[in-house]
Amino acid sequence: MPSFVAAELTDQPHSWQRAADLAASADGLPQPGERVAVVGCGTSWFMAQAYAGLREASGAGETDAFTASELPAGRSYDRVLALSRSGTTTEILDVLAAATAPTTLITGVADSPAPALAGSVIVLDFADERSVVQTRFATTTLVLLRAHLGEDVSGAIADAQTAVGSPLPSGIADRTQFTFLGAGWTTGLAAEAALKMREAALAWSESYPAMDYRHGPIAITDEQSAVWMFGEAPEGLAEQVGATGGLWVQQDLDPLASLIVAQRLALELAARRGLNPDAPRHLTRSVILRPHTPSPASA
Repeated sequence: MPSFVAAELTDQPHSWQRAADLAASADGLPQPGERVAVVGCGTSWFMAQAYAGLREASGAGETDAFTASELPAGRSYDRVLALSRSGTTTEILDVLAAATAPTTLITGVADSPAPALAGSVIVLDFADERSVVQTRFATTTLVLLRAHLGEDVSGAIADAQTAVGSPLPSGIADRTQFTFLGAGWTTGLAAEAALKMREAALAWSESYPAMDYRHGPIAITDEQSAVWMFGEAPEGLAEQVGATGGLWVQQDLDPLASLIVAQRLALELAARRGLNPDAPRHLTRSVILRPHTPSPASA
């Protein structure tokens, strides 16, 4: 029987289109010129990093991304944007409860604790997931945010349709060590690809900014390695990886669509290793450190 995560992964082109259609009417998303903090945990943190890079590069305003537990106390922002699939993660609830700036939440679950704490809420229930491992909610959130920045995401959606059915890069599933590289906004995608490999397949995976990879991490690369670049690679890097014996991967797809292929690789390796990607080791769908007690205002 197909796993939940496999079905949710395959649904991404459809979910992305729905998010693109929603972007123009979504309330509470950062406006041009606002100084914004974007927070999330795990996968959502990596999507926050990608959005922060895109927003700053577009000239829309200064944007910082933090894992929710590390949002600096006392730093001034015009808006805090929180990303939480479940709306139950303790660190996200803490950020929303303590924020003095206007807050916006993007979540997959409308009747979770987090919406009651946020000033504005965008519910992507059509992209919510039964799986522990995140795929479509995270990427759908980023498509929503890309479209809201004014980007034409139709090409990314078309590439996503290709990505769910195209063959995996030749020979990659036979490798045992995986390094994912990005630059600018795609650094967050590289981190997310590495996380998917660890969560679903218990694989040895790492991620780095592409320019920093040569400052040490390349030393581990050999004939058992694959090095996957999201977006444009630094000059000469592919040749340097080839000289180590490592398998170089760089796809002619939108980088977010290329992440779908990396998700599929994680599932393929999980299957080869007899692992159930719907029940990854030591993980739950949401990290809840203590019961949530609604405040009188939100009860």
